[in-house]
Amino acid sequence: IYLVPEIALTGQVVEAASRRFGSRCAVIHSHLTPSQKLSEWRRILSGEAQVVIGARSAVFAPLASLGLIVIDEEHESSYKSGSSPRYHARQVAMRRCAAEGARLVMGSATPSVEAWSLMEDGAVERLTLTKRLSGGAPPAVEIVDMGGEEGAISGRLADAVRETARLGGQSILFLNRRGFSYFFRCRSCGAEIRCKNCSVSLTYHKDRNALVCHYCGYRVAPPKACPECGSLDVGYSGFGTERVEEEAARLFPNLRISRLDADSTAKKGELEKILADFREGRVDLLLGTQMVAKGLNFPRVKTVGVVLADTTLNLPDFRAAERAFALVVQVAGRAGRFSPDGRVIVQTYRPESAVIRLAAAADLPRFYALELGARRELDFPPYSRLIRIVFRSKERERATAAASDFARAAAALVPADAEILGPAECPIGMVAGTARWQLIFRAAKMGALHGALSRLLAEWKAPPGVRIETDVDPVNLM
Repeated sequence: IYLVPEIALTGQVVEAASRRFGSRCAVIHSHLTPSQKLSEWRRILSGEAQVVIGARSAVFAPLASLGLIVIDEEHESSYKSGSSPRYHARQVAMRRCAAEGARLVMGSATPSVEAWSLMEDGAVERLTLTKRLSGGAPPAVEIVDMGGEEGAISGRLADAVRETARLGGQSILFLNRRGFSYFFRCRSCGAEIRCKNCSVSLTYHKDRNALVCHYCGYRVAPPKACPECGSLDVGYSGFGTERVEEEAARLFPNLRISRLDADSTAKKGELEKILADFREGRVDLLLGTQMVAKGLNFPRVKTVGVVLADTTLNLPDFRAAERAFALVVQVAGRAGRFSPDGRVIVQTYRPESAVIRLAAAADLPRFYALELGARRELDFPPYSRLIRIVFRSKERERATAAASDFARAAAALVPADAEILGPAECPIGMVAGTARWQLIFRAAKMGALHGALSRLLAEWKAPPGVRIETDVDPVNLM
């Protein structure tokens, strides 16, 4: 079984595996129709397919004699299911390999902090690639302070893209934000337009001329005046992939530009078309979100620009630094994979940040030492295990009361060494008109805590109008 974190990456893996193994390959992912999934499942059950490639759910493929599971980009949070059952493909793979006597190989340029800790402790064997197998060399990385810059693309990055195009190479620009700009603001009174259903600002999408919520889909026409004070001095702050695309078109009128994000690839087949155009040289500059940051392997890419490296650093989540570091290192890895002249320009408003500096230097040992030190001090994974329980209700008071009641009941049952954090409102307190409160249970070992909460959840009756979500080993606390 060969697992990839994104369906976008499946195509090139299938192509490479098919060259090696021919018709013995099966592909499983969520974009297949039910009949296609059934057909592939039957091929696996019959033994006709012996190599299974796919996203998270492919870890359950019913191979009769499992010998190997490979998890590509092991650190990716997409391996954790966001809905029930909230399994993590890495944990399922470990369990299957242990039960069936198979090997597990995990690959990543930026292992998860938990995997790095296991390697340091000797519980997982570390295998290090000492060079790029396709002949390239690590790219030269430069940090650009955006404090004095006007637009989304610095002068230094613009010069690098032009020089790359002049030499016949391709460039990638990465920004982890969709839309044109990510909030509407009144310059007179400071009012923002927020989603009426969620605790987030609306994102302006210029191509749709709409303010859109990326959580519930709510949309509204952009106002011409501030709805709070009536001022006409209104505008948009921040920038997303649409705005970067518009700026790139102005700065590079002679380049062929494509955008790769959830909006541009909504139509069936568009994702594959954009990637094929870039691979075959019909696009000079590809810009996009996380889709362009990992796994893609393009020989002619010489320059990569991280438009804003700070986007995940300020999130109220203990994994924020880990995610920011991984994104910068991963997207930098797209440059110079087949040649020694790759370069990466990392744009940031926080050039002094240790996370940004270590990511630019690809200094994994120092970053993980720093991050593990912080996790140890704060008693977060891998030095503890977490269970997150979220209480959701259309009425905020009901969610609050249910979380408090459950916390009181749990306090009498959980082991003495377990800690209860909360109840507290989730960082994103409202999603789709539903209030969200959470409890986080923390303990050094999972067994006793898991058993106590399992019994309590089976006995405890949620009040009317309250839904409960339980997540063991959560990867996201938002």
